[in-house]
Amino acid sequence: MRSVPESTVLASEYFESYSVVGLLAVIGVLFVAVAFGAGRLLRPVVPTPEKLLTYECGVDPVGDGWAHTQVRYYVYAFLYVIFAVDSIFLFPWATVFAAPGYGATTLVEMFIFLGFLAVGLLYAWKKGVLEWA
Repeated sequence: MRSVPESTVLASEYFESYSVVGLLAVIGVLFVAVAFGAGRLLRPVVPTPEKLLTYECGVDPVGDGWAHTQVRYYVYAFLYVIFAVDSIFLFPWATVFAAPGYGATTLVEMFIFLGFLAVGLLYAWKKGVLEWA
């Protein structure tokens, strides 16, 4: 009787763990497909010219669909995303800071991080990005 090498057994266990992930992915895709299919079968389809208009905050659209948008709105959105994502890093920092043995190191790292944020905010302020007009 031949014995199976240990590396083959470990490899099969390794790929079996990924089979669970693949099965869950397939179930997720099927769930979404069934939901969209049920929605398509159950919804009423009565297209009218009013329903085919572009909805713009309750106001009928007037003129061409292309409009110039101020770049500053994108800059505000970008700054918001940067500071919102950066604030997410503050919560794990608070939990690590409370752990014994990490206090001083974590405090220094967070002040460096907050320094980078302050430099970015100062740069945006100096460039006049934060002035609304």
